[in-house]
Amino acid sequence: MKNTLIAPSVLAADFANLQRDIEMINNSEADWFHIDIMDGVFVPNISFGMPVLDAINKHAKKTIDVHLMIVDPDRYIATFKKLGADVLTVHYEASTHLHRTLQAIKAEGMKAGVALNPHTNVSLLEDVIKDIDLVCIMSVNPGFGGQSFIENTYKKVQQLKEIITRNGASTLIEIDGGVTSKNAKQLVEAGADVLVAGSFVFTAENPTQTIADLKKLTSL
Repeated sequence: MKNTLIAPSVLAADFANLQRDIEMINNSEADWFHIDIMDGVFVPNISFGMPVLDAINKHAKKTIDVHLMIVDPDRYIATFKKLGADVLTVHYEASTHLHRTLQAIKAEGMKAGVALNPHTNVSLLEDVIKDIDLVCIMSVNPGFGGQSFIENTYKKVQQLKEIITRNGASTLIEIDGGVTSKNAKQLVEAGADVLVAGSFVFTAENPTQTIADLKKLTSL
């Protein structure tokens, strides 16, 4: 049986009740915390920065998966390690020397991730796939929560899975954006290992039950 990882996106949490929502994730069947860091330059939105991540880390009891949607991510690699990141993902589109960046992340003791925007072809990762612990396929345009899922994502997941298998890599495939109970199973069948769910979880009447339902639905 495949254990699909569920990573609620804290971007969709209630910031006025952040500790409550962190505790909800701690006590749920979720596997990871997904934290989006946006700079207002690489993406047109600003989310939250170091002090908020530091506060989350004080209460989070599960893996912290940090997704950097920022320019020049290399400047902050060591900082995010200190703030509690277990997985650090940078955007392919923001990384001039991707291989060097991946090595720097791993040197700090974190798992190294690479995110791809909807227009970016997965074949561009072929040469470094064995150096990547996680590929985050953006199934919406990065920068805002609550967007509609891009249907081409299924094909990208299948293509990426082929590259991973062909190269004998152990890279996980993460999907970020528009994940719901309507597409979760199909994404896992295509090859996804980690599902990021934001609005779908936090706008639900019972977020804990919604996470449990996603977990059950994707245990193939």
